Amino acid sequence: MWLKKKSFAQKEGKVEFPEGLWVKCEICGEIIYRKEFEKNIWTCPKCNFHFRISHKNYVDLLLDEGTFVESDRDIEPKDVLDFPKYKDKLKSSQHKAKITEAIIYGEGLIDGRPVIFAVMEWDFIGGSMGSVVGEKVARAIRLAYKREVPLIIISTSGGARMQEGILSLMQMAKTSAELALLDKKKILYISILTNPTYAGVMASYASLGDIIIAEPGALLGFTGPRVIEQTIGEKLPEGFQRSEFFLKHGLVDMVVSRKDLRTTLIKILSLVVPNKNRKNR
Repeated sequence: MWLKKKSFAQKEGKVEFPEGLWVKCEICGEIIYRKEFEKNIWTCPKCNFHFRISHKNYVDLLLDEGTFVESDRDIEPKDVLDFPKYKDKLKSSQHKAKITEAIIYGEGLIDGRPVIFAVMEWDFIGGSMGSVVGEKVARAIRLAYKREVPLIIISTSGGARMQEGILSLMQMAKTSAELALLDKKKILYISILTNPTYAGVMASYASLGDIIIAEPGALLGFTGPRVIEQTIGEKLPEGFQRSEFFLKHGLVDMVVSRKDLRTTLIKILSLVVPNKNRKNR
């Protein structure tokens, strides 16, 4: 959370702090100087909580500089069900996130090795999966199949988009079927889970990676802890649905700090992809 501009009285008068100069960690309450926060790749230096970052931040963080070439950037969702206020929500999300849908994908390099890279955006209706998100994921998978290079998808989502009804739920089956074809061709798929990844996205392509990596403290699952507690009438274990809980129970392969994520991907890719065009950052 960004702290608003504040002033306080001193003997000499009032002192004003510029808006957004400090950040408060929503987990431990630590007050973090913004420049230090950004230097630490948007993580809390005290408890290592990973704040949400944008799709663009992930492109800049993980891919070799200037190598990302986006595909199908102009495909936009439609209000086929005439859902109340959906058109307005789409317009406001497009303006806020600066993209046409809740995911982008394309080709890029990581330490000179070619990959197909897709990343979701929470600021676009909570990263919800509609028909266009599902189609872009499917096209990313097909492109990896065609190019015969690894696929990396970074997920953050509240689940299937209710404004598109059954059309959004159909994307679970479509993306899963495409990944089955990719698996038959033995092409590596790395799924990266960030905070939060839930419901239809988690129940489809996000949980089907050959290697599944989660950021520390990420909330993962099909439905939230409160709903589960109300349904079963029991208190859940501490840390339930956090990425560390998933690692302990074998549902993810690694929990990797954001500052180590690129290095980890390089190590994994070096085992399966020959480096013919290495480009140092």
